[in-house]
Amino acid sequence: MLLCLINRLPAAEDFPSSIVAIGVARPLELALDGRSLVILSPGWRGDNAGEIYRLDLDGPFPVDLSRRPAVRIPFSDPRATTLGSLAIAPKTRELFLGEENGTRVWRLTGEEDLSLYASGLHRLAGGASLAFDREGRLLLLDFADPQLNENEQRPPAGLEQFREDDYRGPLVLRLTPDPTLPLPRRLATAPPLFPRAWGGRAGGIHLPRLISLAPRGDDVLVLTSSGDVHRLGSDTLSLFARLPRGQYTRTHMIAAPDGTLYVSGGFQVGSVFRVDREGGVTVVASQIADPQGIALDGRGHLYIAESAFHRIVRITLPPPSRP
Repeated sequence: MLLCLINRLPAAEDFPSSIVAIGVARPLELALDGRSLVILSPGWRGDNAGEIYRLDLDGPFPVDLSRRPAVRIPFSDPRATTLGSLAIAPKTRELFLGEENGTRVWRLTGEEDLSLYASGLHRLAGGASLAFDREGRLLLLDFADPQLNENEQRPPAGLEQFREDDYRGPLVLRLTPDPTLPLPRRLATAPPLFPRAWGGRAGGIHLPRLISLAPRGDDVLVLTSSGDVHRLGSDTLSLFARLPRGQYTRTHMIAAPDGTLYVSGGFQVGSVFRVDREGGVTVVASQIADPQGIALDGRGHLYIAESAFHRIVRITLPPPSRP
């Protein structure tokens, strides 16, 4: 079975591709930690909230991760919420893990010390709902819906005008690291980065469903479930690019240093896209079985979690064009 998977590679746009890891149960999220690729997986047995693998990118490939030790993160309570998002703090290299469709973010240190970092979210999606910007601030993509979050007694600060309107829509939060604040950080009433002010009795009901975010320089880009990429303003969304139409779920986005954006199609769209600085969209790889997490190293390699085949694929990209 493993040999069959090794010999079947996704189609790419004339870019060299190879398989770097096999034997990892439905890899969800990827992140780079120096020369190691961090992989978040639900595990084979389903008795953990998640499993963390580290892949040495300088070693021989492919690596059978089913034969390697993993950090197994137990369920924290009877709610049995699994982990579906991952980000690495740029300075401390700590892992931040978000509960999929949950309300909490966990922190895992290099010594494998797991602690609750933040609570009080409404509905944290899987995929790229966590990211660190270049200032080291943690961005979170939440979704408020009073029908799903009946225990919330009041809206986040800045949205008090929606108390009677039952605001329902996306929330983007930005947390500045502050070691003087007690943990876990309580986010139930934290003022959002977006929206700061949105008119109308329907609150956020007319806003598109946001499923992924990526910092790019001073900008924050967000992806909707229909494939539209927007720039985030204080209270507005401006269209930046439009991916091929489809139903996008469990996607991931990352921005390269030159401003190029890479987007995985997620659970239902089997492609990875590149969006240039002007918003032009091209296909980097296609015919991929559930591409979810992606990561980009400094040597022009794009790593893709091909979830349905339980493996990690690497594509060598051409050198970036000069502005």
